[in-house]
Amino acid sequence: MQTLLVASRKGLFVLRGKGSEWPVAAHHFAGDPVTQVLVDARNGDWYAALRLGHFGAKLRKSVDQGSTWIDVGTPAFPLKPSTGQMAIDPVPWNVELIWSLAPGGTDEPGVLWAGCMPAGLFKSEDSGRTWSLNKPLWEDPRRMLWMGGGNDYPGMHSILVDPRDSRVLRVAISCGGVWQTHDGGLHWQLTAEGMKADYLPPESEQDPNTQDPHRMVQCTVQPDVLWAQHHCGIYRSSNGGQIWTSLAPFAPSAFGFAVACDPMNPLRAWFAPSKSDTHRFPVEGKMVVTRTDDGGNTFQILDQGLPAKDAYHLVYRHGLELAPDGQTLALSSTTGGLWISPDAGDSWHCATRDLPPIAALAWKK
Repeated sequence: MQTLLVASRKGLFVLRGKGSEWPVAAHHFAGDPVTQVLVDARNGDWYAALRLGHFGAKLRKSVDQGSTWIDVGTPAFPLKPSTGQMAIDPVPWNVELIWSLAPGGTDEPGVLWAGCMPAGLFKSEDSGRTWSLNKPLWEDPRRMLWMGGGNDYPGMHSILVDPRDSRVLRVAISCGGVWQTHDGGLHWQLTAEGMKADYLPPESEQDPNTQDPHRMVQCTVQPDVLWAQHHCGIYRSSNGGQIWTSLAPFAPSAFGFAVACDPMNPLRAWFAPSKSDTHRFPVEGKMVVTRTDDGGNTFQILDQGLPAKDAYHLVYRHGLELAPDGQTLALSSTTGGLWISPDAGDSWHCATRDLPPIAALAWKK
């Protein structure tokens, strides 16, 4: 029996199942938008980020797999300065939503990272009770040039902690490129070389600070291997993000938001293509997943069991996740569809089409 957590616009659903049977076992925060969910593999704790409108972003935690929940601290910006360079920042200094959550390293019990919109990075050293803003990244003058893309403000949706060294973090921002630190956040390097934003004028399209990676993931056994689904294509890095290689266009599309990779195989990754740019639904209404098993040289189109026509599902950034067994995949959509593959994407079955719009997935480790 496997457990899948589904963050949606109307609460957090917990599904437990195997094979083709995935009933809803629990529903938490009914009616409230859940923007992100984390299962901390170090101790089994669950975290759910909520977006409560007038009441702002909130973070809740369960130490008993959802039987009970407690409020913990919420990332918050300091007051915007009234003088100096930061005073003219056009971005409001308040957390609109928590877009990414990541545990620290195995040698850092209690450390959590949160990426928000606007694109601030926050750290907790006490399992979420208190949070502090990473000021070196926030106060970098290049941040003032980040853009919102499809949102009002830039957002940080991907945080990767290197399993070999907890001081090494890599983050991806829409639209602000890829950044990394090797000293726990004291100093940052912009590392989006090789990415190309064809929505910008030719003289600006290779500017690393204006790139729009939609999602970034890393291979656990070879953490220098990174994959990114970019607004303008698919990229792979084999040197920790210092240089990115564009993978050849493939049918049906190189546009999308989600990417998942095999933690044990640096050559394997999955994507959920859709029609760009304003359409944002599967090409010709046919839903597929693509997989590469050779580092991006070739891709297979996987569609067995997925809707073959009149399908207008969009898979969000965190809507494609691989289970700890390395074979079971979950795929979710903005129209409440959820599909499970038991065989690495070769075949799919529909768990439900009736959930609210789904923002993020997480497997119980």
